[in-house]
Amino acid sequence: MKIISFSDTHGKQGLLNIDGDYDIGIFSGDAGTFRSPYQNESSILNFIEWYSSLKNIKNKIWIAGNHCTSIEHGLVDAKKLSEEKGLIYLQHESVEIEGLKIFGSPYTPRFGYGWAFNVDRGESIKKYWSEIPEDTNVLVVHGPPRGILDLVMSGERVGCEDLANRIKDLKDLKLVQFGHIHEDYGYELIDDVYYVNASVLNLRYELANKPFVFEILDDKEIVKI
Repeated sequence: MKIISFSDTHGKQGLLNIDGDYDIGIFSGDAGTFRSPYQNESSILNFIEWYSSLKNIKNKIWIAGNHCTSIEHGLVDAKKLSEEKGLIYLQHESVEIEGLKIFGSPYTPRFGYGWAFNVDRGESIKKYWSEIPEDTNVLVVHGPPRGILDLVMSGERVGCEDLANRIKDLKDLKLVQFGHIHEDYGYELIDDVYYVNASVLNLRYELANKPFVFEILDDKEIVKI
């Protein structure tokens, strides 16, 4: 099974060069541009149109991110539009594709003001992570777990500690994909689980990184990244 992973396009998805054929595409949030839900509505709609136009990806999965305020405020019905366009939008829910169990959630620890799907650290966000099914193979979230590809320019690690703790309980997990922290793009292999920060834009919102491409065997092992 061939998978392509990317995140954080912020309205610039048209600049991506997505060659080849893929069984699954995974987008881990932030299709939107501005913080205002009324200003980013058009960018979300444009992303849906663009993503649905990619005929070389069989199953196209995506989640929202903190810039997707128009979804949280109900200006864009991402679920309905995605179904109409042949996309799979996950808002804290699972889908199974060819035996691969994928869970997607847009929530991130709260920061600043006015962002979408922000939840207070501690018990509030821990409740959401406790709802991740234990048999999940691929976890798609917008923000990173604490200590993994979550380093910002100030030198601070801003990932979610409660997410990191929950991941330890997911014994069938093979891949965790996220974005959000543009400056820490990359991947790590830890205890046989791949962690992928798939942000394609840098801090200046310039296209600087390529999507990740990898393969998963029938036994759900990742063999190339």
